Amino acid sequence: MESLKFGYVRVSSKDQNEARQIEEMKKLGIEDRHIFVDKESGKDFDREQYQGMVSMLREGDVIFIASIDRLGRNYKDILREWQRITKEKGADIVVLDMPLLDTRRDKDLTGVLISDIVLQLLSYVAERERENIRKRQAEGIALAKARGAYKGRQPKPLDKGKFERLYKEAWYHKRSHKSAMQELGVSQGTYYKYVKEYETKTGLWKED
Repeated sequence: MESLKFGYVRVSSKDQNEARQIEEMKKLGIEDRHIFVDKESGKDFDREQYQGMVSMLREGDVIFIASIDRLGRNYKDILREWQRITKEKGADIVVLDMPLLDTRRDKDLTGVLISDIVLQLLSYVAERERENIRKRQAEGIALAKARGAYKGRQPKPLDKGKFERLYKEAWYHKRSHKSAMQELGVSQGTYYKYVKEYETKTGLWKED
C-alpha cells in the first residue's frame, strides 16, 4: 500500500493565521484532507486534530511540520511523541526548517544519533522560549498592576443560542465537549460554569 503524506499545522490562538503553513504543505503535494490544523497552545498534545492524524498513521507514512515548535513546546512531551510516531508507528517526520530532522534519510547509526541530538537541542530551546514568554507576561502584568493599569482578562460575551446548540450536540455525542469549547472560544472552567447555569431545574437561564 502506498505511503501517505500528512501535514500538521498549529497556531497558538484563533486570532493567528495558519494560511502560510497550510500553503507550505500544499506546495509539497499534500492533499487538503491530509492537512490537520489545531488552533491551540503547544503546552501538551491533547489536541483533537493532532490525535486524529496520529491515529491514521501507518508504517511508511510521513508527517511534515513547518518547525519543531509547531509540534509542541514541552521538551519531554516532544521527545515522547517523536518516539511514538517513528518507533511505535513506524512513520517518518520531516521538519521543514531543519533539514537534519528528516527521519527518511540517514537511517544508519550515525544519522540517527545526529538527528536525536538536534531534536533534543531544539526541543529544549522551544520549551525555554515558552518559559521565557510566560515570565515576560508575568512581569508585564506585575508592572501593570503596580501602576494600577491591569484590569485582567475581560469575560467574553456568551452567545446563548450558539452555546445551547453546541452543548446539545455534545450531550447527544455528535461532537466532543472540547470541540464545543473551542468553537465558543471559552476555557473549560467557563464552559462548565455555563453548563451548570444552563442545567437548572427548569432548564432555563438565570435572569440577566
